[in-house]
Amino acid sequence: MRQADRRSFLTFSALLGGAIATPVFGQQPDGKFVEPVSRIAKNDSVAGVQATPHALDPALELARNTLTHIRNTITDYTAIMVKRERIGNTLGESEYMGVKIRNRKVRNGAIATPLSVYMAFLKPAAVKGREVIYVENQNAGQIIAHEGGMRGKFLPTMHLDPNGMLAMQGQRYPITECGIENLVVKLIEKGERDRQHGECNVEFFQGAKIGDRQCTVLSVTHPHHRTHFDFHVAQVFIDDEMKIPIRYCAYTWPTSAGADKELLEEYTYLNVKLNVGLNDQDFSEKNPAYNF
Repeated sequence: MRQADRRSFLTFSALLGGAIATPVFGQQPDGKFVEPVSRIAKNDSVAGVQATPHALDPALELARNTLTHIRNTITDYTAIMVKRERIGNTLGESEYMGVKIRNRKVRNGAIATPLSVYMAFLKPAAVKGREVIYVENQNAGQIIAHEGGMRGKFLPTMHLDPNGMLAMQGQRYPITECGIENLVVKLIEKGERDRQHGECNVEFFQGAKIGDRQCTVLSVTHPHHRTHFDFHVAQVFIDDEMKIPIRYCAYTWPTSAGADKELLEEYTYLNVKLNVGLNDQDFSEKNPAYNF
């Protein structure tokens, strides 16, 4: 391992070991980060001729340690989730929702606690009041949902296939992939796939903020548009205290020379409270605090 790579690896392994209404990301006024505290030498080699180690190796090590940390120490959490996604060529509005999430727990090869998700949409007005429940391996594998906004006054509670057309309308991913643990799993999958190619630059930045939360940022850039890459730039904001990612954003390549990169998707978790003791009632349509 080259000395620069080793320094970066040790710096961010130590980070783990130790591992929105108006979010603040610790950036300069022009929207660019300050000089990174660590930069991994970029890998420009073509597939099959890449150097060893790869520029993504410290990032993958960080992600794997984060996943272990989550699985070993986090049972459940509540948060305000802010989501914005590009569907086709259209970038949607930011959606705010209060979420309760109970992580899947596996014992002796069997699911002891199913992934459980409750969402209450807060804004914009078109979706305010929408509620959604998903519990893994319950309710015949379906989500339970009722609409918000004007439609919610006329439509009944529905049971929907999480991968079906209605449930996926305006969504990039199904609710079955919701949550911080699933985000880390997806990041590892993307990283392992991208590691098979070159053209990758990895940087770490300290001192960024999401609200009042101090974060370290992992930034991955693929300079050139290739079919095997999902994004041009992706950034992961890792809470320095909780040792979990609380924001992920990805950008696609500029559509023309001199243009800015375009937002593809972003997910931010605000006011995260860990291990609050959620129970089955929190994921039941019969909960008297809900409006099903």
